[in-house]
Amino acid sequence: MKVAITGATGFVGSRLVQRLHAKGDQIVVLTRNTTFAQKVFPSEAFANVEIVAYTPNTSGSWQSIIASCDAVVNLAGEPIGEGRWTPERKQEILNSRKLGTQKIVEAITNANPKPTVLINASAIGYYGTSETANFDETSQSGNDFLAQVCQVWEAEARKVQDAGVRLVILRFGIVLGNGGALDKMITPFKLFAGGPIGSGRQWFSWIHVDDLVSLILEALTKPEIEGVYNGTAPNPVRMIDLSQTLGEVMNRPSWLPVPGFAIEALLGDGAMVVLEGQQVIPKRTLETGFEYKYPNLQSALRQILN
Repeated sequence: MKVAITGATGFVGSRLVQRLHAKGDQIVVLTRNTTFAQKVFPSEAFANVEIVAYTPNTSGSWQSIIASCDAVVNLAGEPIGEGRWTPERKQEILNSRKLGTQKIVEAITNANPKPTVLINASAIGYYGTSETANFDETSQSGNDFLAQVCQVWEAEARKVQDAGVRLVILRFGIVLGNGGALDKMITPFKLFAGGPIGSGRQWFSWIHVDDLVSLILEALTKPEIEGVYNGTAPNPVRMIDLSQTLGEVMNRPSWLPVPGFAIEALLGDGAMVVLEGQQVIPKRTLETGFEYKYPNLQSALRQILN
């Protein structure tokens, strides 16, 4: 296959490029920063990777490359967990997803021939937060800021269906691997100061990065996979269980809680991502017969940390 990828230099995207390259597929990396992308994917190690400069929020000559591709994976978007959610930051978070997806769909619609499938990222923030409810792919959306962002994001992706292109929307949970969210979580444990964040009662719906990439690869190659799927492991945990499991795997204490106000001081509104949470079940994902390599948190953390 020949696959175009946005967000390819990110945590999930770089692992996806590695897996596709190992299979012998051709990859087009659409990036705002070609110099950085060349460092991540040096030509001597990634002979099958073509790096193309693109402007995610505006139309341009970059869109013509889509006509040569069999599939598109759209992972791009401003990070939500870095810095306070000022009004300007919230607008960046929204626009990067809305306009970025709009321009990818525009490129696919105008392509001749067209790719056969668009895999579009979304997030479990779609469902809003709750300590008591559980959510699957049929659940209603929430009404907080992240839920609204996900609704707009997915609505733009759905327009590709008007061009007769198969669409798969993957709602990512918190992705665990070397890097990403886990790096920030384990620092206090290394200093023997780890513990649950906030009340500890909030749900933590997670997935190992290798399972998420495997799910993307299945979605690329199986035409029966279409619509919305939760990119989460089948066994979400509460924050206090995450903390205890991290402590056990790292052989560190896990009793020192991080108060909610400290997270709020650091992240502002963005603190809700870790302080509230949601219990998400990958019902449709399991129905496809997808087999998780890391269905349980302990096995996932042992693989990553050891």
